[in-house]
Amino acid sequence: MSLHACAPSAASRRRLLALASFGLAAWLLAACAAQPGLGDNPQELPTASDETDARRRARTRLALATGYYENGQHTVALDEQKKALQADPNFGDAYNLGGLIYMALGDQALAQSHFQRAIALNPRDGDALHNLGWLQCQQGQLAAANQSFERALAVPTYPGRARTLMAQGVCEARAGNLARAEAALMRSYELDAGNPVTAFNLSQLLYQRGDYTRAQFYVRRLNNSELANAESLWLGIRVERRLNNRQAMEQLASQLRRRFPQSRELLAYERGAFDD
Repeated sequence: MSLHACAPSAASRRRLLALASFGLAAWLLAACAAQPGLGDNPQELPTASDETDARRRARTRLALATGYYENGQHTVALDEQKKALQADPNFGDAYNLGGLIYMALGDQALAQSHFQRAIALNPRDGDALHNLGWLQCQQGQLAAANQSFERALAVPTYPGRARTLMAQGVCEARAGNLARAEAALMRSYELDAGNPVTAFNLSQLLYQRGDYTRAQFYVRRLNNSELANAESLWLGIRVERRLNNRQAMEQLASQLRRRFPQSRELLAYERGAFDD
């Protein structure tokens, strides 16, 4: 998955869904590094002529660090990230990537300090604001997370609005604010209807709220695509059961049994644990 794109390709999404649950996929989609080249000046878009030799050296190191981070080599990535900051201590993108690396290493305090430093260098860094918000959400700091997400969404040039709205919706749902969660997830879906994580979380929220007909619409679209996985099929089965659609239930169960024979979702289906 490219950290620079911040919106994974269809191939990247297929890999995520093949290897992970939608919950983990949500984290991976949300934890996106800043796009190199957007720079640290909140007023102007820098060009090559604006960069110092120190910034060019730092950017080269950051590219190496990003590659290692993408490959899961977090300690090596951290070493290259530190070298980027040695070359240019005011390189906000390097602090943002450092925050992601520390998140992967489980050091939330250092992750937060790095995101905050990136934001101090550029208060309009939507990616760093998003990443800080997602970290705060993981820590249960839901009010602070919502504030960080709103600051990211307020940046007019921020390209990651769909993923931030998705993350905001997930966090609102965790806080029990289901109406606000639905509103955020709906806005995210409108911006990126092809994102399977948004579709799944929106369908699941509607199911939990008892809005089974609307849940059916979104989960059916997901399950009719190549991005369906065991979780989405299981959710689809439960939705169709609530709507008394026995045939649709059995078709989804057949897919679940054929494609994911070792899944916990199939085990739950065979136990009849529809409401667990």
